[in-house]
Amino acid sequence: MRQTSFGIFFSVALSSVLAKTIMVCIAFKATKPGSSWRKLLEVRVSYYVVVICSFIQVKNCVIWLSVSPPYQEFDHHSYPGKIIIQCNEGSDIWFYSMLGYLGFLAAVSLVLAFMVRTLPDTFNEAKYITFSMLVFCSVWISMIPAYLSTRGKNMVAVEIFAILSSSAGILACIFFPKCYILIIKPELNCRNQLVK
Repeated sequence: MRQTSFGIFFSVALSSVLAKTIMVCIAFKATKPGSSWRKLLEVRVSYYVVVICSFIQVKNCVIWLSVSPPYQEFDHHSYPGKIIIQCNEGSDIWFYSMLGYLGFLAAVSLVLAFMVRTLPDTFNEAKYITFSMLVFCSVWISMIPAYLSTRGKNMVAVEIFAILSSSAGILACIFFPKCYILIIKPELNCRNQLVK
């Protein structure tokens, strides 16, 4: 359940970032007079994106657990003279498809945020989303060779490091600029400053 719960929770987080990115795109397209994009602002697009994207990952994980469930494995080779009992994830194809889907969500968020990063700066969070997705993707791309080259209990440490550092990157890049304005520079958080 470790891998599947990680995949589901991270798909909820990444689909939330994707929904936020889509709403930034729609909001700026809806500002034009007579735009048909305004209808999408009234509908709960962000909720639909989160639910649908998360449901796809839940479906993948349910199929993974039903077709090739994890099983107990004895590792005789990692440490000579010791037997390590570990969990084999079952099918490598489903494991990497779960990671691939997370990478797909991150890549779509990165591309969308990169496309709208040049919109007016005052209301635009796309720069922060772009940088957070860039941090996320770079952490996970660098994790793949490290994960494939480690064995035994060190695999869990590599996974935990990737999970914590990518989560910290997303939180830091999206929320620290807001906290900076709210806590350190509250004079910038006024209507007159936003209009400038």
